[in-house]
Amino acid sequence: MVNMNQIMKQAQAMQQKMAELEAEKEQKEFTGTSGGEMVKITLSGKGEVRSVKLDKSIVDQEEVEMLEDLITAAFNEAKKKSDEDSQGSMSDMMGGMKMPPGFKGF
Repeated sequence: MVNMNQIMKQAQAMQQKMAELEAEKEQKEFTGTSGGEMVKITLSGKGEVRSVKLDKSIVDQEEVEMLEDLITAAFNEAKKKSDEDSQGSMSDMMGGMKMPPGFKGF
């Protein structure tokens, strides 16, 4: 016979471990480069742009910072829309079933 208390403890332990892994992931940063490192983008573990760096040789020297900020903002807006779309798809797939607090899905 299945022990419901044991299953609940296992589920709570798994939920806690997932929360710990998520917190660890949020602290990490990932950097991608292109063009022989003339373009660098650093993301947080949540996929948000932390910084964009452009080699000054590929753009007008006086507009580099503005261009970096515009790229960062555009990327973060696209990421937000992507996340919202994923949440909508997840809700559709679950048929409106309510998820437990803290459940973030995929």
